[in-house]
This record gives sequence, C-alpha cells and structure tokens, in this order.
Amino acid sequence: MMSVPVKTKKELILEVSLRLFSEKGYKPTSVRDIAKEVGITQSGLYNHFKGKDAILEALIADLMSSAVVKIFENKSIDELAKKGKSVLFSIATTFKLISFDKKNEALFKLLMQELYKNSAIRDIYNEHFYQANVKKLSSIFFIMMQDETIKHGDPLFLAHEFFSPLFFYQMQVNLLKIDNKSNSSMVTLFEKHVDNFWENNKVVKENALFE
Repeated sequence: MMSVPVKTKKELILEVSLRLFSEKGYKPTSVRDIAKEVGITQSGLYNHFKGKDAILEALIADLMSSAVVKIFENKSIDELAKKGKSVLFSIATTFKLISFDKKNEALFKLLMQELYKNSAIRDIYNEHFYQANVKKLSSIFFIMMQDETIKHGDPLFLAHEFFSPLFFYQMQVNLLKIDNKSNSSMVTLFEKHVDNFWENNKVVKENALFE
C-alpha cells in the first residue's frame, strides 16, 4: 500500500488560501481566516509568508508554471512547426485538461477575479499567460507559411485567432462549473476548433486534389 505524502505547512497555507481566495475573493479573505483554516496562529503563518500579498504572488507563480505556460518551453520552434496540425491539438488538449482540473480551475478563477483589481497580476497575465504564448505560436505559423504547410498571411493575427476561442471555452467551462451546470457540450469544442482552424488554413497540395 502506497503512503500518501504529508503536505508541508507551506503547501497547506497555499492550498487553503487558494480555496478561500477563489470562494470569498482576495480582499475579503484575511490572514486570520487563512491561519484559522490551516490550524495555526497568525505568527505561525508569518514564518512561511510575509503576508497575504506574498501568498498571492506564490499562487500566481504556480499558475505561471502551469501546463499552458509551458506549452512551448524547452522545445524547438522549428521542430514544433514540422508537427503541423498535431501541435495545435496538443495546445488545445492542454487547455481542455486544465479547464477540467480543480486546482487550475481555482487558480484561473482567482486570476479572473483579480485582473480588474491588481495591476501586477494584469501584467503577469498579459505578458506571460497570453502574449508570450501568442508570440511563440506566431513564430511557428511563420515557419509553417514558409514551408507551405499553411496559407500565407499575418502569423501574429493567426495566432490570436487560434488562441482566443480556447480561452473562451476555458472560461465557459469554469462559469458552468460555478453554476453547477452541465459542461458536457464543451468537451468536444476544443478539438472541433482545431479541425475547423486547420481546414481553413492548411495548404491543399495540387496532387492532393486528384487523389
């Protein structure tokens, strides 16, 4: 029988904070609330974090190290471009899995709540969570265009066009979960988006027309 890893106090603080922040909101949640839920004193909490802002920063850093941000990490743009449609499926599948993961759901909910209130989080979201991935995908599309894999056009616009529905689907899944509504209709949309996007942008080889 495998033993269950015991969580450290720091891990418990982050876990409880994420739940409270996503349920009550960041501002209404106090350090006292967090310490009480964890079962430690406030001074005990301060042994691990300087305050609530430090906890929030740690949680956002966790989101920034999530699968979405790491889609292109340590991978050659040229090699990814050669994969064609399959690389787009990988991206869409990552978004889909994260949408149905409870921890990432809570992190995403927290991020959405704080975007309008916290300029630092807005900068993180825009630069690292969205723009960085859009720029990398646009580089992949540029190579695909040069290789005559997809039609020529504006690769940056095309990257925005590919990512935007995925963010929308992710948001819809989370909203349906909040209201305890079925999200089964969303399950296949991620893959359908890839199929539709690829059909509209791929280059049809002349000899393929006569197959």
